Amino acid sequence: MSEELKGKVAIVTGASNGIGAAAAQMFAAAGATVVVGYNNSLERAQQVIGGMSGKGHRAQRIVLEDSATMKKAAEDVRAAYGRCDILVNSAGFTQPVAHANLEGLTDALMDSVLIANVRGPFAMVRAFEPLLRESGDAVIVNVSSIAGFTGSGSSIAYAAAKAALDNMTMALGRVLGPEIRIMCVSPGAVNTDFVAGRTFEAIQKASAAAPLRKVIEPVDVARTIMGCVLYLKNTTGTKIVCDNGRFLV
Repeated sequence: MSEELKGKVAIVTGASNGIGAAAAQMFAAAGATVVVGYNNSLERAQQVIGGMSGKGHRAQRIVLEDSATMKKAAEDVRAAYGRCDILVNSAGFTQPVAHANLEGLTDALMDSVLIANVRGPFAMVRAFEPLLRESGDAVIVNVSSIAGFTGSGSSIAYAAAKAALDNMTMALGRVLGPEIRIMCVSPGAVNTDFVAGRTFEAIQKASAAAPLRKVIEPVDVARTIMGCVLYLKNTTGTKIVCDNGRFLV
């Protein structure tokens, strides 16, 4: 992939760990300059940058609940680089609640999950749309989940939020073209610490039931994101599944 993204600028939210970090590192390896979005841990974001190929990368604080930080990020990216070609909305939030525990899914938790996973990505798209459109050949990738179309996942709120993200991506596909493509990448359980309390053994058990019987790692999802960026030039407004066929079970 060396140099395939040379001259391009990418911003990745939630890039201080997990899927976002893997995508940021992959973009940098392909020659892009990458803005590593983080919320709480500047140190962790800087560690990600320290392990990336190339120069000129920077960390940028982006708070999913605060659209002003996204507007500032767009202003800072324009000032620093004068362009943005790739946006990956990888940041998100969930809290496990058994689906049968309706009382456990409080109004406050429902609101926080929807804000982080739906309003947050939309606000990022809104903030960066002018820069992306100026690129003329830009792409947005929203990191979704098979929970959005299977009704499974860490909570009913999370499943609802990812379904909304999928639908929003479809709607945005109609209005962002021809200059901007937009897609969702939908993994199943990924070997990260995203879901509190979910063990590697639990991920292995779920993965063993999938047709391809593999554990999905962050780099696997990052490769799918890279495929959207580099190769799916005639695709927009749809989801790309990366789950070893788990949604079939």
